[in-house]
Amino acid sequence: MEFNTIYNNLFYLVPEIAVSAFLLLVVLADLILGNNKKLLPYLSIAGMLVAGFCVMNQMTFSGAVFSPSGQSKSFGMVTVDSFGAFFKLLVVISTILVVFFSFSSEEIKKSTRRQGEYYTLILGMVLGMFLMISATDLILIYLSLELMSLSSYVLTGFTKLKDRNSEAALKYLIYGAVSSGLMLFGISIVYGLTGSTNLYVINTLLQSPQINMLALGIAGILIFAGIGYKISAAPFHFWTPDVYEGAPITITAFLSVASKAAGFALLARFIKVTFVSSVAPSGHWLLIPVFPWKELLIVISILTMTLGNFTALWQTNLKRMLAYSSIAHAGYLLLSVAVLSNQGLVAMLVYFAIYAFMNLGAFFIVMIIANKIGSEDLEDYKGLGYSMPFLGVTFGMFLVSLTGLPPSAGFIGKLYLFIALVDANMITVAVIALLNTVVALYYYIRVLKEMFLSKPTGEPVSLRLSPLSLILILVMLAPVVIFGVYFTPVVEFAKSCITILGM
Repeated sequence: MEFNTIYNNLFYLVPEIAVSAFLLLVVLADLILGNNKKLLPYLSIAGMLVAGFCVMNQMTFSGAVFSPSGQSKSFGMVTVDSFGAFFKLLVVISTILVVFFSFSSEEIKKSTRRQGEYYTLILGMVLGMFLMISATDLILIYLSLELMSLSSYVLTGFTKLKDRNSEAALKYLIYGAVSSGLMLFGISIVYGLTGSTNLYVINTLLQSPQINMLALGIAGILIFAGIGYKISAAPFHFWTPDVYEGAPITITAFLSVASKAAGFALLARFIKVTFVSSVAPSGHWLLIPVFPWKELLIVISILTMTLGNFTALWQTNLKRMLAYSSIAHAGYLLLSVAVLSNQGLVAMLVYFAIYAFMNLGAFFIVMIIANKIGSEDLEDYKGLGYSMPFLGVTFGMFLVSLTGLPPSAGFIGKLYLFIALVDANMITVAVIALLNTVVALYYYIRVLKEMFLSKPTGEPVSLRLSPLSLILILVMLAPVVIFGVYFTPVVEFAKSCITILGM
């Protein structure tokens, strides 16, 4: 490549370069400052702010970079567009909030000497997520997924305060290794069938009749297994409850939002760029008839939401309950992809914009209460609504929003999902999703029942929030309340971000 071409390509990767630069700064600061770790979280936040600014500048960009030799310049390994920018902003916001969570986390405070590694690994995860969100080459998709996964494996067992930390990290590593191996096998089959790993080139080749459909179907399932593992879709979800329970709450919150967002961005881009021949004027995607993506996604999404909701019913640990809740939400989000239309993408973006705040808010309050009472068990939450009224009420608002009840913002996310399903004439699927929401109501309300209607088993526990914790709760609560009654801005922003994927 000529120097000007390389420079122009790197210009589109400014957010990734910014994250990489601050990752190195955190490593150097950790080495130079020794035992003084106070600067590290601020460097991480600064890095995210710079990366977020760079992403905002790319909201109107649309282009592909690092094109394979001999291919059109539109066939790049990385695609920069507003769709990717939306998810990168979501990752940036989630990362900043999680770094602030770490200030209040007793688990992280007890690992002060290793905070350099902690923030370095978080930025490593962010770099992997950024590349996952924009990747349009199977090899880059695999490498970016591995970069994110390897960082998350270490972070899961980072604190080493309890046996469950190491157990969670080991299970995560084993499941991750198996799913990565399956995905790599699927990629090798696709390469053998098409002679390319570039999604745009593969799309062109799939429209020829010479492709072996059986081999392609097996490859599609194997690649989906790798992506389904990252988004906690059944039956690739088995790691989720143990990892969410065993990891530090800050990392659990991070995995439940940022990692899931990157996985869904990858899935939507992979399906549209590889298997869609054109988009109808109505906004529905016209699939190349080589793999039944619609049927597969519908079955997996129904299985995921049903399993997540029904298994959450008898959980007594709040982190495990929220883990199964996260699995159920992955099922709803999979339905928005299964619609295979621009309306479905709007629903997914609106859902994620709201889900990020309500899920992070719920995990943050669980962390604050765990810091005080040393437990995440539902039994120990009896009467906390009276001894900690502010936390009880705000936690209730986050849980109501996760259920999808009006007038919370969670209702708007579910509303646009059902609109997309009805628009695609998937009425039966919409009814199943609605019935699942009724099931979810039970286990969310059960938490509020213990907090407000049960008598405490011991002495009442009072808690005085720090100013930072109070501000963080209000920052996450505001979108949940405001977007419930005034949701036009987030919907319009989502609509502006779906003219995407380089097509």
